Amino acid sequence: MRSLRKTVVLAVLVSVVLVLAIIHSWPTRTYTTVDVWQRQGLFVERNLDERLPEVDHRYSNIPVHVRESVASLLARNGCVCEGESRSVNLPFAQLLFPRVSAHPLHTAFDASELEEIKKRRAKEFKSFQKRLQSSADVLMVAEANNPFQYPTQGVEVRPMKTIIIPGLALHDIPRDHHTVNLTATLGTLNVAAEVDGVRIRGDGEMRMTLSSSLLPNLNRQLQFVTYTNTLFHPSTVDTVQLDTEGHQATFIIKIRHKTTPKLYNTRSKGEYNISALVTIATKTFLRYDKLQDLIDSVRKYYPTVTIVIADDSEHPKSITGPYIEHYIMPFGKGWFAGRNLAVSQVTTKYVLWVDDDFIFTANTKLEKLVDVLERTTLDLVGGAVREVTGYTATYRQTISIEPGEEDGDCLHMRRGFHHVIEGFPNCVITDGVINFFLARTDKVQQVGFDPRLARVAHLEFFIDGLGSLHVGSCDDVIINHATKIKLPWVSQSESDKTYAKFRYPSASSDTTHTKNGLLYFKYRFQCLTHN
Repeated sequence: MRSLRKTVVLAVLVSVVLVLAIIHSWPTRTYTTVDVWQRQGLFVERNLDERLPEVDHRYSNIPVHVRESVASLLARNGCVCEGESRSVNLPFAQLLFPRVSAHPLHTAFDASELEEIKKRRAKEFKSFQKRLQSSADVLMVAEANNPFQYPTQGVEVRPMKTIIIPGLALHDIPRDHHTVNLTATLGTLNVAAEVDGVRIRGDGEMRMTLSSSLLPNLNRQLQFVTYTNTLFHPSTVDTVQLDTEGHQATFIIKIRHKTTPKLYNTRSKGEYNISALVTIATKTFLRYDKLQDLIDSVRKYYPTVTIVIADDSEHPKSITGPYIEHYIMPFGKGWFAGRNLAVSQVTTKYVLWVDDDFIFTANTKLEKLVDVLERTTLDLVGGAVREVTGYTATYRQTISIEPGEEDGDCLHMRRGFHHVIEGFPNCVITDGVINFFLARTDKVQQVGFDPRLARVAHLEFFIDGLGSLHVGSCDDVIINHATKIKLPWVSQSESDKTYAKFRYPSASSDTTHTKNGLLYFKYRFQCLTHN
């Protein structure tokens, strides 16, 4: 017995030493994969020159000393996706020591069709740019000692309406006669009142001239200059140019409808009324036993919260009960299509998304998530999912897009977050979260879910929402996940086998190709890196 103990202790010690040696010798991971981090010197100087606006060549002969720690942070023209090699293969290595892997996305298409795909993508991208870009994207640099006073931002007019342009003036210039020309492109200029001693030409046209020998009178006239939008567009900008002898200035006027508010009468007084604020949405397929467990657990803590269920099972079963809405879809319609259907039926201020095999517990405090959304500018906040083993995941992801050239941009996804939310120490700002989140209903409906992603999809929703969704994650609101551990002596049911076939397609399946194809064409990505 004593000999066995010695053997066990020795084996444990050897294992510990071996693990420590492997960790110590493990190469340092570099999560940034853009070339700009890896090539310094002349490359950084050239990149810095490319990033500068039009350079005044009067100063080009003055030497500079590049600060590489800062200049290397500037985006370069073109991006590269590079993965990290693994020197040692161990069980669970990716879980314990996550490394960046890179995936070219053009492989989703056959070589014979790739060139045609590239041409179509380039054509669609040009069309997209034309729709997206406006005068507000053009760089404007104010001249030094410009005598003009003019608004730099905040001027806005509704389509086909008229406003007074605020803040216009001409500072003192030693001359006998003063002339100011104003030019618009999407509307006309006029004056709401006339001032003695000022001559007005071109009023009611796109170009108007004001002139006077009396500068105070001219400035008084500038206070009454109006702009009328004449070319309808629901959201665009007009560029207005001012010029006088030897000087000019440019500013923009936003032309857009006011955002129509979407307000919800929550009938809450004091504490949050979760039933009036939140609807629970889920998508189910074949797993009616797990769905019923979810419903039972919800009813234990929130007996009157509405549950919306989208169901694309081949032979759907009836799901009834108070505060339950069950919607039947065509067989196998898919994951994101089901999300769209479920969310489209939500009429409360917030929607809580859950998978059909989740279980509410005493730690599933929706009030906490509601409080975060009510008190911050966040649009969506995720919680944590606990497995039967005790492992809890938030699946926090940062998502960044590095601009590329003709081949497309590079998509980089990393585990992590940006910063902690003040006042909520358990919550952080991030870009993507796990399949358990509370969100503003109108924002989720606005972003939507691509129904072409039928089997495997999640972060694509957050990619679609990048730039419009403000996302957070809190690890102190926890929901349980029904166990997926299969005991060897328990046989798998036919419904479980069918579910697994749909839910877990092989890497070479059409589902995976469809997903990568969308990343390549729809989003114009050339590659993806993640850890």
